[in-house]
Amino acid sequence: MTTAPGAPGAAPAAAPLDLAPAPGAVPLPRMILAQTAYELRTLLRNGEQLLLTLVIPVVLLTLFSTTSLLDLGSGRRVDFLAPGVLALAVMSTAFTGQAIGTGFERRYGVLKRLGATPLPRVGLIAAKTLTVVAVEVLQAAVISAVALALGWHPHGDPLSVLVLLLLGTAAFSGFGLLMAGTLRAEATLAAANLVYILLLAVGGVVFPLDKFPGGVRSALELLPISALADGLRDVLRDGAAFPGGPLLVLAVWAVAGLALAARFFRWE
Repeated sequence: MTTAPGAPGAAPAAAPLDLAPAPGAVPLPRMILAQTAYELRTLLRNGEQLLLTLVIPVVLLTLFSTTSLLDLGSGRRVDFLAPGVLALAVMSTAFTGQAIGTGFERRYGVLKRLGATPLPRVGLIAAKTLTVVAVEVLQAAVISAVALALGWHPHGDPLSVLVLLLLGTAAFSGFGLLMAGTLRAEATLAAANLVYILLLAVGGVVFPLDKFPGGVRSALELLPISALADGLRDVLRDGAAFPGGPLLVLAVWAVAGLALAARFFRWE
């Protein structure tokens, strides 16, 4: 015996299944995290990038800490070199590697396809910056381990070191993306490598800035690599807390670089 629909005691009718589409992009933070995971996998598979970001800084640290090829003044050699090599690692990842990688992504149409997705330019820049930060954590761990093995004894405020590294990352990342988003890939490759070599030579990484004439030194101290290297030495070697000059220089470069990249970056 069955009960008619609507009769007393009858079971309620099942609600119809709604199969209507619900278009819309996922929240921006989820898009950024997904893009960050992709960027990180791609970078870790690239042997040339790992050479630039890990091998070269470690070789420079080991070579110049254990030999007297350079006159680094008084004090222990590794205490001067370790902060400078940390600054070089930040530049190699946030600027050189990112500029070259992004430049060729743009050339091969990867960025053009991303431009057709809901991921905005700000989201792409944020994802690439997060990827850089993740790689820098690995770099800092490796370089610090090698430096400690060579007799390095860092001291100072860890928060000051963190702020310096984050501002340096933002500064280099912004200008790396600006270069990759405005120049041809081949021009980006040449320019990024040239800047890397020049800043390695004159940025106070392994060559002390006090070896340069006074006027030249004052100009070089305004470079982001010099500000980052000097700021890290002030904290890790001399025990300073929040070195104002280097922090201000890095903050100006960071704001300018990220603003210009967000304004002028082109997907193709």
